[in-house]
Amino acid sequence: MTTGIFTGSFNPFTIGHDAIVKRALRMMDRIIIGVGTNRQKNNELSADERVNQINKVYTNNQRVEVKAYSGLSVDFAIAEQATCFVKGVRSVKDFEYEREQAELNRRLSGIDTILLIAEPEYSGISSSLVRELMSFGRDVSEFLPNPKINNE
Repeated sequence: MTTGIFTGSFNPFTIGHDAIVKRALRMMDRIIIGVGTNRQKNNELSADERVNQINKVYTNNQRVEVKAYSGLSVDFAIAEQATCFVKGVRSVKDFEYEREQAELNRRLSGIDTILLIAEPEYSGISSSLVRELMSFGRDVSEFLPNPKINNE
């Protein structure tokens, strides 16, 4: 059984993240979405609150599991017996960061990383931009997955 692990702070989980999960599910049996605690990021919602929000998106999909974790993503992947990391890449900047992480994770664990290039319509969407819009009271619903659509 192939198990991909998709880690991030997901603050919030966007339609871009959802698109990566859907594409990864075409290649693997199961995806674990790991909601990490990043001490360098200011998260308005707790990891458990973010897990609950993402769980609503995948309520009827038994191939997706959402879990909170702390510490290194590679240690979480090992504990979950992941066969690969799944990461989305929007830009050259993302690619370089994810390449470095992939090399380190493989060296520490032997677990490879699959990089999925973001579809053009999602390449400009980031959690930080969505949070900024939210801070100004803007409606961000078009950037967030609709649980009703995903669960039909």
